[in-house]
Amino acid sequence: MTEPLLAHATEHGRMYSRSVTEPPAVPSITTVISQAPSPSSLNGWFGYMAANSLAQDTRLPASIGDPAKLRSVIQEASRAADRYRDSAAERGTRVHFYCEQVALRALDRAHLVEEARLALSEHGEEDFAFRFDEWWDLYQVRPIAPEITVWNAELGYAGTLDLVATIGGRLCILDFKTKGTDRDGGVKQMDDKVVMQLVAGMKAQESLVDPHAGTWEPWRSGNDLILLGVAVGQTEVRAMRANPEVLRHHWSRFCALRRCWEAGIAASGAGRALLAVPPPPPPVGTHSAGPVTAHSS
Repeated sequence: MTEPLLAHATEHGRMYSRSVTEPPAVPSITTVISQAPSPSSLNGWFGYMAANSLAQDTRLPASIGDPAKLRSVIQEASRAADRYRDSAAERGTRVHFYCEQVALRALDRAHLVEEARLALSEHGEEDFAFRFDEWWDLYQVRPIAPEITVWNAELGYAGTLDLVATIGGRLCILDFKTKGTDRDGGVKQMDDKVVMQLVAGMKAQESLVDPHAGTWEPWRSGNDLILLGVAVGQTEVRAMRANPEVLRHHWSRFCALRRCWEAGIAASGAGRALLAVPPPPPPVGTHSAGPVTAHSS
């Protein structure tokens, strides 16, 4: 996605300000969601990535018996998971940028569709663009506002929605997720956390008009919306609707995570969490034992 102008990286996670001249004031939607614990440990995946990188390193045979060379190879392998994560994030940025440019073109606004497609092509990722174009035409997407920043002052958070559009005559909020290909050749499933992200967008109270002037307007989308998570892959694009029956539960969880974020900041700034404890004084009327000395008989 395009980096929102009012978003800032802080020690407390990504936060938003009300204008370009004001300091960050509230956490982003994704920062709030990041407070949720991971459902399973990634230690196994990190280990596999490191071992796989080590096994494929052509320098490994020559480094056997040379501690310095072997240490260098191992250190490189230990960063395999981080490199994969960073590469996936960069790919996601390129795909999101393409999706945004397609929406801008449909709105007859200035766009960089060809440049965005070229960037994907240079990385061997043009199939993402092909599949997205097919999906866009098939679903007859009518964009209204791409990359729109929204704010909720009551709970205290902000975020930038990928797209507000109409599909089949219904107003929709769309969140694009760049996904890999599963073993069956389809696009991988999205995490259920996308529902929290979408419902938080729906519950916004204001939308940004001018970041430089710091002007906002009431968020007019209302609650009668279709919330769509859209998995964009190289073999297909799959849109999944957030189940209206579960939205209240995901909104409740988001609110709890927002409180968790605030409590974490309060705890970290409250002072030392652990204090040294001296031994208790001896009971009144007792004397400490002196050194033991040997007596001759």
